[in-house]
Amino acid sequence: MSLTLPDLPYAKNALEPHISARTLEFHHGKHHKAYVDMGNKLTAGTEFENADPEAVLKKIVGDASKAGMFNNVAQAWNHAFYWKCMKPNGGGAPTGAVAQKINADFGSFEKFAEEFKNAGMTQFGSGWAWLVLKNGKLEVTKTPNADTPVAHGVKPLLVVDVWEHAYYLDYQNLRANYLATFVEKLINWDFVNSNLG
Repeated sequence: MSLTLPDLPYAKNALEPHISARTLEFHHGKHHKAYVDMGNKLTAGTEFENADPEAVLKKIVGDASKAGMFNNVAQAWNHAFYWKCMKPNGGGAPTGAVAQKINADFGSFEKFAEEFKNAGMTQFGSGWAWLVLKNGKLEVTKTPNADTPVAHGVKPLLVVDVWEHAYYLDYQNLRANYLATFVEKLINWDFVNSNLG
């Protein structure tokens, strides 16, 4: 499989003041790197060594004997996806095909934003809040710890990381402020549209 640590799609300070360079140094350079390194270590010499990470996750999800492998491969995948969900001067109402789909499936962008932020707030402990495409419809969902929609055959379009290491240096315990900022200032709707296509 050979997981790799992707470069951030922007400079480390590009998301300031919303997410600091210091947060990205730790989150990308330490946390994400550790998942990549451990994922490679755990898959080395196994049938999964050169397999596609998504295929690996679908095959081993729920297998208690492979929980460590699942957690590290899933976290590496989730983080690589998360970085692309943000951009400088992002956020606010979407444009393109996803804007029409959000209006059709949620009623309005405001309803979607409320549901998405609520999923992030109500994910107890560590995890993720997602916008996914399931059976042709957009849905907001959340996953605990390392779990990811791709392991369950569901197509993710957008994710926000609600593990504390994603926001604690900048927002301390104010997860709601981080989520509001993510929606209003950071979402990369171009990336979300590319996933919809």
